[in-house]
Amino acid sequence: MSTLPSAPNGPAGRETRPAKNGVDKVTVPDILSKKSRGERITCLTAYDYPTARIVDAAGVDIILVGDSLGMVVLGYENTLPVTMDEMLHHTRAVRRGTQRALLVADMPFGSFQLELAEAVANAVRFVKEAGAEAVKFEGGEKRLELVARLVENDIPVMGHIGLTPQSIHALGGFKVQGKTLAAAEQLVRDARAVEAAGAFSLVLESIPTEVAERITRELKVPTIGIGAGAGCDGQVLVWHDLVGLSFGVQPKFARRYADLRAALEQAVRGFVSDVHAGAFPGEAETTHLAPDVREQWLARASK
Repeated sequence: MSTLPSAPNGPAGRETRPAKNGVDKVTVPDILSKKSRGERITCLTAYDYPTARIVDAAGVDIILVGDSLGMVVLGYENTLPVTMDEMLHHTRAVRRGTQRALLVADMPFGSFQLELAEAVANAVRFVKEAGAEAVKFEGGEKRLELVARLVENDIPVMGHIGLTPQSIHALGGFKVQGKTLAAAEQLVRDARAVEAAGAFSLVLESIPTEVAERITRELKVPTIGIGAGAGCDGQVLVWHDLVGLSFGVQPKFARRYADLRAALEQAVRGFVSDVHAGAFPGEAETTHLAPDVREQWLARASK
C-alpha cells in the first residue's frame, strides 16, 4: 500500500500555514497539490548563499542542492568524489539564503548505498544539521526499503531514475536511458515502485519524452524532468548551465538564459586594465583624513 502524503485541504488545495517574514512557504503538500491542479513545477540547483537568494526571490518552487556541485563548483570530473561534509556545508549555505522555496538536498555517492541504518542517519543529518526539508537519492526498485524507512521517519523523499550520474561507470557514461522497450518498461516499474514506497516526487533524467509522458500520466506524484521532454509535471536545470557559468560541453537538454561567464570575464578584464593604468582606485573609492587631522598628519610627516 502506498504511504504517499496527502495533498493539503482547503480552497484550491491550499493549506493555511504561518509565513516566514511575510513569505508564503512552499511545502511538500504544495508540490503534491500542484500536480492535481495542473500547475507546472520549477526547480533549480543552488550551491551557495547568494545563488539561493537570487533563485528564491525569483519564485522557484524547489531549490535542489545537487551533488552536481562536485562538477560545477568543486571541479571534480564527476559526482562520485562528493562527500557528506561537502554536501552538508553547501546545504547549510543555501539554507541561509532560502525563505520561500522547498529545500531538497542530494545524498552523495556512498552515503546511502551500503547499510540502511547509516543511510537513514545521513538523511537525518541533512534535515537536522543543514536545514534540508527533503532529500533526494538515485535509484528505482533497489532503493524502496530506504524510501519507505525515511518516509516512515518523516523525511520526505524525492526519487531519481533514468540517467543516474552516480552510476556512470555501470552505465558506461552520461547516456540517454530507456531507449529500448525493455529498458523503458523497467523505468515505468521503477517509477511506480518509488511512488508506492512513499516518495513525494520523482526526477526523470535523460529519458525519451514518450517514456516520461507515460510515467507522468500514471503517477499521482509529480515528475520533475531534466532532459525528459515537456510532458513532465516540472522541470529542473543546473544553475551554472542556466546562466552560462558551466565549462565544457553544454548538455543538449540545457537552455542558457544568460551568459554570465562572458559578463564576469569582462568585469575582471576591466579591473585588471584599470589597475595597470592606475585608474583604480579613483577618487570615488578613496577615503581621506578629515581636513584638521590631515593638516596635523602632514605636519608630522614633514618633520
